[in-house]
Parts: sequence; structure tokens; C-alpha cells
Amino acid sequence: MKLFTATELLLAAAAPIHAAYTWQNVKIGGGGGFVPGFVFHPKTKGVAYARTDIGGLYRLNSDDSWTAVTDSIADNSNWSKWGVDAVALDPQDANKVYAAVGSYTNSWDPNNGAIIRSSDKGATWSSTSLSFKVGGNMPGRGTGERLAVDPANSKILYFGARSGNGLWKSADGGVTFTKVSSFTAKGSFAPDPSDTNGYNNDPQGLTFVTFDSTSGTTSGATSRIFVGTADNTTSSLWVTEDAGTTWSAVAGQPGTYFPHKGVLQPTEKALYLTYSDGTGPYDGTLGAVYRYDITARTWKNITPVSGSDLYFGFGGIGVDMLKPGTIVVASLNSWWPDAQLFRSTDSGTTWSRLWEWTSYPNMNLYYSQSAAKAPWVKTGFLDVDTKDLGWMIESLVIDPFDSDHWLYATGLTVFGGHDLTKWDTTHNITIQVLADGIEEFAVLGLASAPGGSELLAAVGDDSGFTFASSSALKTSPQKPWMDPIFSSSTSVDYAGASVKNVVRVGNTAGTQQVAVSSDGGASWNIYYGADTSMTGGTVAYSANADTILWSTSANGVQRSQYSSSFTSVSSLPATAVIASDKQNNTVFYGGYSSTFYVSKDTGSTFAKAGALTGATAVRDIVAHPKIAGEVWVSTDVGIFRSTDYGASFTKVSTALTNTYQIALGLGSGSNWNVYAFGTGSAGPRLYGSGDTGATWTDIQGASQGFGAIDSCKLAGSSNTAGQVFVGTNGRGVLYASGSLSSGGTGGSTTSTTTTSRTTLSTTTTKATTTITTTSKVATTTTKATTTTVKTTTTTSASGSTPTGTVPQFGVSEGFS
Repeated sequence: MKLFTATELLLAAAAPIHAAYTWQNVKIGGGGGFVPGFVFHPKTKGVAYARTDIGGLYRLNSDDSWTAVTDSIADNSNWSKWGVDAVALDPQDANKVYAAVGSYTNSWDPNNGAIIRSSDKGATWSSTSLSFKVGGNMPGRGTGERLAVDPANSKILYFGARSGNGLWKSADGGVTFTKVSSFTAKGSFAPDPSDTNGYNNDPQGLTFVTFDSTSGTTSGATSRIFVGTADNTTSSLWVTEDAGTTWSAVAGQPGTYFPHKGVLQPTEKALYLTYSDGTGPYDGTLGAVYRYDITARTWKNITPVSGSDLYFGFGGIGVDMLKPGTIVVASLNSWWPDAQLFRSTDSGTTWSRLWEWTSYPNMNLYYSQSAAKAPWVKTGFLDVDTKDLGWMIESLVIDPFDSDHWLYATGLTVFGGHDLTKWDTTHNITIQVLADGIEEFAVLGLASAPGGSELLAAVGDDSGFTFASSSALKTSPQKPWMDPIFSSSTSVDYAGASVKNVVRVGNTAGTQQVAVSSDGGASWNIYYGADTSMTGGTVAYSANADTILWSTSANGVQRSQYSSSFTSVSSLPATAVIASDKQNNTVFYGGYSSTFYVSKDTGSTFAKAGALTGATAVRDIVAHPKIAGEVWVSTDVGIFRSTDYGASFTKVSTALTNTYQIALGLGSGSNWNVYAFGTGSAGPRLYGSGDTGATWTDIQGASQGFGAIDSCKLAGSSNTAGQVFVGTNGRGVLYASGSLSSGGTGGSTTSTTTTSRTTLSTTTTKATTTITTTSKVATTTTKATTTTVKTTTTTSASGSTPTGTVPQFGVSEGFS
């Protein structure tokens, strides 16, 4: 038996306790966001990856599903690594994968970018920091791939940077990178040079790097390499014939549009390129497709359409490696009536379309469409919009080992199928939603109602979803939140004493952005007390579901009772954090900066209440789901608890500080667990307490990243003991279950100064969905666009939680 020293005992006591929580995704399914690129391994069948703009990297499985492989690299300090601007595979080793990661090149991202590398298909990663930023969620993110491995030498990689940083090379398998001084082109295009926030005024740099595997070698490296740049001049495609020693603009190239993709067909010795007058992903009104004959050094314009039929640019291009001359190209954006895809089997000499007009407004569709793996895609989008084929089609690829297998991505989901060659025979293919496992949703609000819906998830770009029970978490919903559908739902809440009553708010100006449900979120109705000018923010529902308090994004705090018009609540500051008491219908809570407020008259007026000693920012307020008057407050100095309606507060622990979202969830027996994002003994991450906050346990663990904790949403299950939900900014909703007991890494309870207030009394007062139509009548349904982005904020002077959004940059996750 070992005897421990006093020092060893102290170290053991200080070490963070980690509970055995295994995290998995709530299955919303269908992707939910923009996938800018796919890469298949050229020599090993079945190896492929999909990169997302804010949700990391996914690996393809044999059953068409996808597995996230970068969860472990995106912790609180490295949240931007979920933005993937490029991915590359080693042609000589199917286990090796590389990615250029980083979300923004402007001030929103405090970190420089990195090239990450794995030798076990993404199970583990090593990282090389760059001296500049990478823009996985910046304009032009669908071009590429900007990163490539030399097919003749696995130690050589090239990376085309943004922001005027040029071309970079690694000669040691991605461990180090040096700038290629002989390459002087920078790619100078910026969508809006006058944009002061840095999002649209940054030069987009190099758009793709493509090795010519047919060119032979120079000193053991591939001799010929093509590089595209974000320029619409006759020097936007560059080539080296001596393995990068010298570079020149390819002679005779077109100079009107920006090059998006440059894909080699080695048997033909041809480079196929798509061009657009915008760099994507949500612009482009003109464009072209070209074939460059490498041997003859001649260009051929093979654009599928001309004249009035050409009203879009071109983005995605799939080149069949088994059938030389067979290619598929897609419109980058055809906002009405739908995207268009073209197929050629003769190297672009002739083309056939995936749909065509008969006599307007009727269309012949040469495809059927299935959303069996994510039914909500059909009910919420395909059935209510003209754009069945999608938008923002920057990524399109044909499996190099299977001419029937293809994939393409839109701003919403991943489409594809396994009968592509039927296009050439019956001219009728089956397009499926093939995004199973990709969960790229930006989650803006979560709730779990005791005795009601297990999970209510408000999401960006796709409205939101209801999961009625814990068993439903593994099944993609039949529909999103509809009637009304919001481009984004920013908050959701339930009535604590009448849990089937739910309210949500959205962020699209011009329509009423409040909806209510009386069946737990299964169906919805417009709340007619809302006007069309108020949007965003957070919402709180009174216990008996008669009053809505709304902290809007731009119109201050508003109140409506019995469906009356919203009126301003002048006694609460604008953007205040709000919550309702879940059992006392007359009580609402508010917080702003260092001040906690209470209303005793259903939100009509608020008064300052108990002190939050030492706090300068109220981040979150949570009322106990079953106990009137118990309220928890998250602040920049930790968590406070009140059992007398906020009249007085106790700081629950000194071990957890700088906290953000908090939640209560059903624990063991009659206990309720407390969950919180904050800084504890294991650093900034997710902690849980089973003893009313006296001690805290790390329930996140080192292998699960949630991104920046200040942008995560949190809910404890009110129905399933020990279950907790985390809403992320780009990886959907993750959940896990476990047991929490006392004896974690917390400290003693510390009392603080209190202010007396009058005690308040409690008042009780079909599984597979397939579209098989062969004709269609076009309509003109459109949707508003939003962009989800992320800024890291460690404090909030006003006390409000950062939303992480900026208006109208188009579509980040991809709602059109």
C-alpha cells in the first residue's frame, strides 16, 4: 500500500475531476449549413472529406453518412479552427489529411490561421501555426482547393493564402511553411474595398492550387502546377513548369471573370475551369466554363449556355476520372427559379440540362428528389420554395472510383446520388439528401420543458426544431418550425406552469417575428401582438402563458399580454438579459451590467433587487423549473443564487468564475443539477454540479470542443436525469448524460451583501419522403438572407450576451 505525501494529497485535491460524459449530436440531420468543398482520395476508394465554413471537417463513411473529425481541436481559445478554408489529401497515403483552418481574416478572429495534419484520417491532429489569418467563413470560401499535396512527393504541400499573403510551401509534410518568393501574384479582389468592418474589404488571395500529375518531375517534385488567383484579368491563372522555381501567367487565358475551380483530367491532359463575375458564395450573375488543353496550350470556351440563358456564374465542377470527357457543372447562384446543372460527355462540346422550360411557367424535371434521411428539408424547404436544387453550389464532385456516385452542396444541405450515369440514358436521376451526420447548425437558443418537450432548439438559417422526447433525439425531425418559418429563430421559452405553451422570436425584419405554440412546439401560429419592425434578441414567457417579455435586438425590452401590441418596458435597459419565474405568473427577472431587476406585475415595471457583489456583467438568468422564487444568475465573477425572488443573493462557489450560459437540469432523485460555462480548475469549459453549486466537475473533457464558450447555448434536461444539451456555433446541438455528486473541484459557499425586498407569493393559477414529379410550375417564393459569424468576447460592459451575428453578408450557414 502506497503512502501519499502531504504534497501529493494537495495536488490530487486540486486536480480537476472529469466525469465520464460521452458527447453525441442531437440528430437534426440534413447538414444545415454551407459545405464549400469536397475532396475524394484519388487512389483509394471510399476516402473523402467535406469541409464546412464554421463546423469543421467531416469524413465520409461507407453508408453515405459523415463523421465529424475536428471536434477536439476547437476549444474556447481555438474556436476559429472550425472554419475550414481548404482541405488536401496525400495521393500516396490515404491516411493523411491536411486542412487550412481559421474563420476570419479581420478583427473578429483574434487568432492566426493554421495548417492541421493527421496521419490517421482525422482521429488525431497536429497543428502548424501560420503568421497570418485564414478565412474559412470569409467571402470566396467556396473556391479552391487552396491547399494541395504534391502527387509525386508527399513532403511537399502548397497553400494559397488570402489577404495578399501569396503562395506558401512546405517541404517537410506540413510541419513548416515558407513563402514562395518567386510567386508574386496576390489575388487583389475584394468585394467592397470601402467596407470598414473588414469582412468585404479584404483581398481574397489565391483561389486554388492544382498539380499536373502528368507533367513528370523536377528534382523529385511535380514539374507543372497551376494556381488561380482572385483576379478577373488575363493573369488570374498561373503556371510553373519547373516545380515552383519560376512562374508565369498562362498564355491566352480569358480575363473577364474570376476563376473558382481548376480540376485536372489526367487522361485528357486537360484542365477544366469554372468562372464567375463574383467570387461567391452568394453572388455571380455571369460566368463561363473553359477547357485548357495542356499539351496544345489552347483554350476552349465550353460554357453550356449563352444569351438570355446565361444569367449566373459557375461554381462547382465534377470531372469523371473513369470516363474522360464527362463533366458536370453547376450554376453558382440561380436565385430563380432554381439552380441549373449541366452534363457533358464530350469534353464540353455539347451539354444537357437537369431541367428545362416547356411552356412557361411549366418545367420538365429530369430528376426525382428524396429527403428520406432528413424529412424536414422537404417539408420546410423543397415543398415551399422554387429552389429544389439549391443555391451557392461551389462544391460538386464525382467519385473517382464510381461514375454513378456524386455529391454537391448548397447553402442548406448536401445533395447527391448513386445513379448519375442515368443522366446519359434515361435522363432521369435520383437526387438524395446525403448530409447524414453533418450537423453544421448555429444554435441560438435551447430549452427543455419539465413534463413537456425534451428539447426546443432555435437555430440560425433553418428556423428551429422540436424534439418531443429523449428518444426523438436520434431521429431527424419531420419538419422545422413553420407557420411561420423564420430564417433564424434567436430565442425560445416555455411557460413553466403550462409547459405545452411555447414562444419563439426571429430575426427577419418586415414580418412578425414572434410565434407561439400550444402543443409543445409541434405546431405554431403567428403572435399578432408583434409588429413587423422588431426582431432578434431573447424572449421570456410568463408561467401561465399570458405575457411575453421580449428583449429585442434594436427596440429595447418590450411586453405584450393577452396578444395585445407590444409596448416598451422603460424600467429595463435595452438588451437586458431577461427570464420569467417558472411557477409564479406575476414575476419576471432582468439583468444589465451589475444590476439585477425584478418585476412583480408581469413585466410591466421592474425595480432593482439584490446585489451581485463584485459583478459587472450579467450574462444569463435561469429560474428553477419547479420552484417559485429560485433564480440563478451568471456573471463575470461567477454564479449567484437566490431563493427569495432575487431579494438577496449568495455566490454559490469561488471555484467557477467568469461564467456565461447556465442551466438547471433534472438530477438524481429529487435533486436538480446545475450546468455552467465558465472558468474552473480545468480552464474555460463546461462544468456541472450536483450539490447546488457547492462543487463543480468538468463534464466537457479534453477531447470534446464546443468552440468559444461565450457563444454556446445550454439547457439541462427537465425530463431525463443527468442529461445536458450544448448548442454550438456551427456543430449543432451536442448532448450527453452522466451522474454528478458532491466532492468535485468547488469551494465553500460564500455569502454576499443583500438588499431586502418584499417576499412574493406563488400563484398557481411518415418516415420516407420522396419527390417524383416530372413537371413543375415555377413560383417566385424567396427568403431573406442572414449570416452567422463569431466574435470572441470575454466581458460584456452592458451585461448582454454577444449574439455573434452581423447583418446581411449573405448566407453563412446557408438559408436563402
